[in-house]
Amino acid sequence: MNPIPIYCMPGMAANPKIFEFIDLSNKFKIHYLSWITPKKNELLSAYAERMCEKINHKNPVLIGVSFGGVLVQEISKHISVKQIIIISSIKNRKELPFPMKMAKKTNAHKLLPTKWINNIDLLAMFAFGKGIKKRLFLYQRYLSERNPKYLNWAIDALVHWQQEIPPDNIVHIHGISDNVFPIKNINHPYIKIKGGHAIIITQAQW
Repeated sequence: MNPIPIYCMPGMAANPKIFEFIDLSNKFKIHYLSWITPKKNELLSAYAERMCEKINHKNPVLIGVSFGGVLVQEISKHISVKQIIIISSIKNRKELPFPMKMAKKTNAHKLLPTKWINNIDLLAMFAFGKGIKKRLFLYQRYLSERNPKYLNWAIDALVHWQQEIPPDNIVHIHGISDNVFPIKNINHPYIKIKGGHAIIITQAQW
């Protein structure tokens, strides 16, 4: 029997190295997705459709972390998938934290990327959550996607995400100490585990 194809999408600003501690049996074959440069004023749905070109198997499993979890849900609207697994992410716009909901109205989020490009500490805190500083030297290697055009697009796409009803075939895994997407905002069903926003790294064995 051929192994089940799994496509892994990292979070905002991150590269596929965040999955380096995930070890699955030979029943599965992992394929890694990376962020591509968005087109000017490109809608998230159109970006997701372009990402489908990177998927070479029918009916795969999609795993997405953080904003990557949002993207794989959008990808599933264009192709048939066996399963969607989101980690440290959200299933609909209601699960966005209050500051991000406010950013949609005030456009305050448009001020962030310039600061992040020049400050790896700020970018790491958003990508992996608070409490990451003591291990920042380990996490810098995961944050290679720092193109300002991409960051501007990604933040804007996240705060303006419109999904209200999540896909049926979704599994949501979330850290109880996540402070990027606080668990108090997350609606059932989800699986809660120990850890913060970086559980894909810190709880990889689980």
